Amino acid sequence: MASDIVARRGLLIILSSPSGAGKSTLARRLMEWDPTLSFSVSATTRRPRPGEVDGQDYRFLSEAAFKSMVAEGAMLEHAHVFGNFYGSPMAPVATAIESGCDVLFDIDWQGAQQIRNSALGRHTLSIFILPPSIAELKRRLISRGQDGDEVIAKRMQKSWDEISHWDGYDYVLVNDDLDATFDRLKTIVTAERLRRAQQPGLAGHVRQLHDEFEEGAA
Repeated sequence: MASDIVARRGLLIILSSPSGAGKSTLARRLMEWDPTLSFSVSATTRRPRPGEVDGQDYRFLSEAAFKSMVAEGAMLEHAHVFGNFYGSPMAPVATAIESGCDVLFDIDWQGAQQIRNSALGRHTLSIFILPPSIAELKRRLISRGQDGDEVIAKRMQKSWDEISHWDGYDYVLVNDDLDATFDRLKTIVTAERLRRAQQPGLAGHVRQLHDEFEEGAA
């Protein structure tokens, strides 16, 4: 009985933020905190780059195969970006969730909205990460040393559109201190795992308690 009580469904955890707000670092820390977490492997129609492995980095599909999956409702979310299609296949995520494993998604607000409206939407936990200020967001982008001035300017222009969708998420965290924000993130995930809908064994346990009560009262 104990195993039935603690058995749970997995969560589909969505992390979104403007570039530079700390989302990738928080996602990495979350997976280090709980190694059972896995990243969703996206499907794409673009050609593999040197060193990329099919099924590990991406699931590489033909455009016809990709569109067929979309038409069949087999994609949790999908988008057309720079001439190629990208999306999240539903089947492996559904299998993980039913096995009690959480799946982590690093996607934008449009993808998050599609997933919330999908067949697995009831198992979704969405979290948006805000920067403490726009000045700090720009400072972080510059300090990473990964992009030139033109790319940084484009990321900053895009950031407000992303931030404007903050109210479509279950939780919103202001990442003013990375350690404190990570502690809050762990608290959210821990609590959401205990949601009634995530514990399919509870109904059976309550029925057994009822039967024991009736037997004792007889």
